[in-house]
Formats: sequence, structure tokens, C-alpha cells
Amino acid sequence: MIGLIACDIAPAERYDLALVDLDGVAYRGQASVAGAVAGLNGARLRGMRLVFVTNNASREPESVAAQLSGLGIRTEPAEVVTAAQAAASVLATRLAPGAKVLVVGGAGLVTAVQAAGFVVVTSADDEPDAVAQGFAPELGWTQLAEAAYAVQRGAWHVASNLDLSLPTERGFAPGNGSLVGAVRCVTGVVPDSAGKPAPTMFQLAVKRAGASQPLVIGDRLDTDFAGARAARYPGLLVLTGVSSGRDAVLARPSERPDLLGADLGALLVPHPRPEPAADGWWATRGAAARVVGGRLELGGIAHDDEGRVDLLRSACAASWEAVDGGQDLATDSVPEFPMHET
Repeated sequence: MIGLIACDIAPAERYDLALVDLDGVAYRGQASVAGAVAGLNGARLRGMRLVFVTNNASREPESVAAQLSGLGIRTEPAEVVTAAQAAASVLATRLAPGAKVLVVGGAGLVTAVQAAGFVVVTSADDEPDAVAQGFAPELGWTQLAEAAYAVQRGAWHVASNLDLSLPTERGFAPGNGSLVGAVRCVTGVVPDSAGKPAPTMFQLAVKRAGASQPLVIGDRLDTDFAGARAARYPGLLVLTGVSSGRDAVLARPSERPDLLGADLGALLVPHPRPEPAADGWWATRGAAARVVGGRLELGGIAHDDEGRVDLLRSACAASWEAVDGGQDLATDSVPEFPMHET
């Protein structure tokens, strides 16, 4: 069974590098996420280095670092790895310096493509060798149409990421994957993707930092943790963004996290591992769960986030054991496991 692991000391003391997602983990829109400032600053004080790894390709690393610093999380531009940089590295695997690339995206993608030695063009009539597509809020029909024309004429289509949604202060908005989908619907061409869940960005960040014990931290199973599994790095799921506790219980093996936390404060505390108990129960301190007849049962009372996370840990262990053993788990028996309740 691919399951949760124990961390008898705080992850900030066990791992030398945190590969931290941004949207829904460190901030949401212009505001910091609950627990982010204290958790990340506390991790630095314990010797953990931070690199922020984001599927957002629209912004320059300098802009991201300035926003984080303004929120109280001191960050240098070199501590930011974007999907734009990953896309440029993917382009370099097939294109020689000086090749023409039609960039459909924001300033961050333009800068990264130029820094890799390519010539940025804006029209399919410029006969680009590739189309690099990343999210930018100002993108419109005209840019998407140019991308479609170029791909139809044989240009290699590289997407910075395929995230269908983007967390904002007002809710979830269409992400780059939704915009890439428009081009794909027209051309029928499946693009190559540089962002998570591909391991490219994680590997770039680890190499840049010279780390030996990295920990992926994210909020999204299908990108952050599929990417962590692909890179073979352990991952900490924080329940402040896209994927819920219920999603974790129902996660497929290739997207399961290794550690769970309500928020980034989880970097500063030990993580117990659920243990098997009598009558099919899995227990984490005072919280227990089991699967009987394909339905999840919960035991124990969770009065705070620590107790709710323990209950979620036990639910994941019980459910994953059952599913990996060939049982069907009734999805209507799995609750949401909300955090930060009063």
C-alpha cells in the first residue's frame, strides 16, 4: 500500500528543502493563506530552505518574490521557479538557440523564453518553430487564434501547465489548462506540458538549491502530488486550496500525499502515522477509522484542527488499505473533513 509516513520530528527539521506551491498554499490572490507566514518563517528558522514552485507562468520571479516579501515571507527571486522557466527548458530539448517561438502568455513566459536563447514572435505568419502557451489574465481570442494557426501549420505546442482552474480570492477561475483546451479543440493536437504534474520544475528547483532531502508542499493532488510521485519526492498536502480531505481519502495511488496538514503550520510539528488496531480499525492518537462492507466508518471526536487531521490520517489509511486490497469504497460514506472550524 502507498500510504502515509511518520515524521517523528517537524518536517522543517527533517527535510533540507521545501518545494512550496503558491496559489492556495502560500497565498490566495493578494492575501496570505492561514498559517502560511508563521509556518514558512518558522521553517526557515529551523534551517529549512524554501523554493516556491508554481504552475503560474504569467509573472516574473521578481514579482512573485516581491509579493511574498510584502506578505511577510522574505523571498529572493532566485527562490522562485515558475512553469515559464520549465517550459523554456522543455523547448531547449528540441530547439536550437535562435529558433522562433510564438509566446501566448504573460511577461514571465516571454522573459523565460528569451533567456533560453529563443526569438519571441507574436504571429503565426512569422513561421514559429513552437508555441509556448501560459496563463495570463489579459489573454484573449486573438492570441489563442494565433496559437491555433501556428499549431495547425506544424509548430510544436508546449504548455506551461494544464491546470483547469486557478484559485482566487473570489473563488476558482479558469486556469491555463482551460485556455490550452481551446487551442487543442481547434487543432486536435495534444500539447506537451512543462508544469506539474511533470517533474521538471521540481528537478530544476532541487538542482538549483543543491538539496538532498526535498519535500513537496501543495494543495492539489493531480498536479503537486502526481508531480511529487513522478519525481520520487515525499509530499505534504495542506488543506487550504483545491483538494479537500475527502479528495485525499479517495486519491488514486499515483496522487497520494505522504504527509497531511491543515495548513503550513504542519511544517513545525511532528506527524504521527496511523497504526492498525483491532477489528479493522486504523488509529492515529485518539482518532480512528475503518472500512466495513465498502463503507468508511469514523471513531473518536475531533475538537480542533489537530484532531481533525488525525481523523483524516486514519481515514486515509483505512480507505487506502481497503481500495488497494480490491474493495470498492462507497464515496457517499466519505465526508469532507473541513479544517479551521470554530
